[in-house]
Amino acid sequence: MSLTDPLKKRAAGISILALLFAAVVALAQNASPPAQTSSILDYIKQTWGTLTRSNKNLATAAVDPKFKPGPDGRWPVYIPESGDPQLVGEELRREMPASAFKTINVMPLPKDLDQLKMQGLLYLPKPYVVPGGRFNEMYGWDSYFIQLGLLRDGDLERARDMAANFLYEVQNYGKVLNANRTYYLTRSQPPFLTQMVWGVYEKTHDRKWLTEAIPEIEKYYQIWVNEPHLTPETGLSRYFDTGEGPAPEVVSAERNTEGKTHYELVKEYFKTHEITDYDVKQYYDRSTDQLTPLFYKGDRSMRESGFDPSNRFGPFNIDIIHYDPVCLNALLFLMESQTAEILHEVGRDGEVQAWRDRARQRAEAVNKLMWDPKDGVYYDYNFVSKKVRRYPFLTTLYPLWAGFATKEQAAKVRDSLPLFERVGGLQTSTYVSGNQWDSPFGWAPLEMIAVEGLRRYGFNEDAERIAMKWLTLVHREFERQGFIVEKYNVVSGGSDVAEHIRFGYSANQAGFGWTNAVFTQIYDELTPADQRKLLESEQH
Repeated sequence: MSLTDPLKKRAAGISILALLFAAVVALAQNASPPAQTSSILDYIKQTWGTLTRSNKNLATAAVDPKFKPGPDGRWPVYIPESGDPQLVGEELRREMPASAFKTINVMPLPKDLDQLKMQGLLYLPKPYVVPGGRFNEMYGWDSYFIQLGLLRDGDLERARDMAANFLYEVQNYGKVLNANRTYYLTRSQPPFLTQMVWGVYEKTHDRKWLTEAIPEIEKYYQIWVNEPHLTPETGLSRYFDTGEGPAPEVVSAERNTEGKTHYELVKEYFKTHEITDYDVKQYYDRSTDQLTPLFYKGDRSMRESGFDPSNRFGPFNIDIIHYDPVCLNALLFLMESQTAEILHEVGRDGEVQAWRDRARQRAEAVNKLMWDPKDGVYYDYNFVSKKVRRYPFLTTLYPLWAGFATKEQAAKVRDSLPLFERVGGLQTSTYVSGNQWDSPFGWAPLEMIAVEGLRRYGFNEDAERIAMKWLTLVHREFERQGFIVEKYNVVSGGSDVAEHIRFGYSANQAGFGWTNAVFTQIYDELTPADQRKLLESEQH
């Protein structure tokens, strides 16, 4: 790791050209990139280009299957409120085919976002890599892991562009966004900005670029350490979406095979299940069969966390607004520590100690409030009830990855591995809830954080064993179907996941950015003997 070692109806007159263009794009968005090679490492390197979106193909990214274009058949592309649509339009005309430019409509964001008439893509100046599958946006925490893969494969320009786009988002849209669509303007995602900036600096040693990133780093940090993200009771931070009401993307797109939205499934669950994890009356009015405004606040905030959904904070994660999560605060510890080192690197030593003190105080608070020595697990802290929620989740490894667990705590976390370890790696939690971020599923980011956290504290044998299980699963499934996917069933050892997912979206997206990157990251850390063992089937 770097530094501390460790994104109406269509008018009848819509043109045939626009219709054909949208149809082609829809197919492209859902296509599974086929393997062009039998080598998984070659496939990963080739796929970065397939997953890249730029102004040249912005018309493809502007199409959003969750919504409809404007009455004239064009898709909105929004620029910052202070931007000049004519200048941006001229720039895009130079880069885009004329036929594609006719399918978009460049416009500034309104001052009051409540006046936004149509949802649309948010303009970014640089090319970016999307996760894969149905995704055509630059996502928040996905992008950190994707950038690791780009740097590993020597694609420095694209890696730098990814970081530059996030700095642009902070400067112009207020924060690193969940993704660059208008319906994500009210929330961020797990904060990896300083790690992305430093990852580029390690390769370029461009001190001017590093210096110029500091104002955006400081601005983004303030989002997390002020209310409503700050919880004054603890001095720690929580996830909290500032928007109100149902998340537009859920209402428009997250439907199961029977056509029911996530929210309709949630209501059915509330009607038919007794819930003791939280006071359901806060979130559901049984007399009217309606979800409350606070439910939607919790649902939106759950999506900011990236863990959408699980039962980690009670059914559907909606009680997350009452918790300080261990993962978020570990990442903020890293942000504070890394900002101190960035300031030192550019010669602003007078500011360094304050940032180190913030990191130390956060680590002390997490170890005091979230560590359970009996279970050997870091839990999430409910600042209302002043208790942890004993829900074993793989984020217990974050303090090891961040480096602030004591040796004794790390050893106990290591002893808790049997809770999570299965045939295909580490399951995300110990509970089967019907959500994609619970058992039996394993996700690349958490596998990497766990493996590297174990290595950091000297548990190399455990790290190697878990890494081999995960990599073997991904590699075997790649050879079976010709592409890499978003998530895996680590209990059965496969990638067919739909039958186990009842809430959220059940499709397994192909591509897939963070799985690709984590595969190469963990692979590079294996012993040469294990690397040969893993890839030996490619020789036959």
